[in-house]
Amino acid sequence: MRDIRLRTGTAMLLSITAFFSVLGATAALLWWLIFTPNISLIRKNRLILPSLILIGFFSIVLTVTGGEGLSYFFRMLVVILIAAWLLAGQARGEFLDLGCWMLGPRWGFELGLLAEMAIQSLETLLADFDRIRAAERMKGIRSGLRSIIPAGRILLHGALKRAEDTTELLAVRGYVHGGTWVPEFKKEPMDIPAAFFALYAAFISLLPVSALFILY
Repeated sequence: MRDIRLRTGTAMLLSITAFFSVLGATAALLWWLIFTPNISLIRKNRLILPSLILIGFFSIVLTVTGGEGLSYFFRMLVVILIAAWLLAGQARGEFLDLGCWMLGPRWGFELGLLAEMAIQSLETLLADFDRIRAAERMKGIRSGLRSIIPAGRILLHGALKRAEDTTELLAVRGYVHGGTWVPEFKKEPMDIPAAFFALYAAFISLLPVSALFILY
C-alpha cells in the first residue's frame, strides 16, 4: 500500500479493531496475512521480537493476577504486526505529505516534520545500537544487564546531542513555525481493495459471534 493516507488510516483502524476484541484481532490478523509481505516483514524488523518479549511479560503478570493474559498477548501481537507493516512501507517525506494534506502548511507541516524527525531518530538509534553490539563482539563482551546500561547511556547521550544540533540548525536557518510543502501521493492497484477489506474486518469485529454463525 503506497498511499500514506490509506496506509495510515488502515493501520489505525486495524489497530483499534485488534485491540478491543479477540474477534477483531483475528480479522485484522487475516488481513495482515493476505495484504502484507508477512514473513519477510518479521525478518526485517528488529523491534518485533523485543516488543513481543515485553508484552509477553505483561501477559504473564495479567494471567497470574487473574486477568486475560492470553487474550491481551494475542491482541497486542496483532497491533505490533500492523505497526511494523506501517513503518516498513514508510518512505522519506511521506508523513510530511500526510501532515500538510490533513492540517495545512502550519500545524500540518510542523507535525509532519516532527514525525519525520522521530522516524529518522529511531533509525539512527538502531544503527548506533548495531555498532555498539559489533564493538562488544570484537572485545568479547557478553550481552547482558551489565552491558545494556552503558549502551543505553551512550544511546541517550547521542540522541540528546543530535536533538540539540537539530534545534540549533533550525534556529540558524530562521525557522519559526510552518512551511511550504506540496504533498505528493502514489498509489498501487491494491490500495483501494486493501483499504476496503480493512473496513470489512472492522465491521466483522462489531458483530456478535452468534451472528457470524447465522451469516454462515
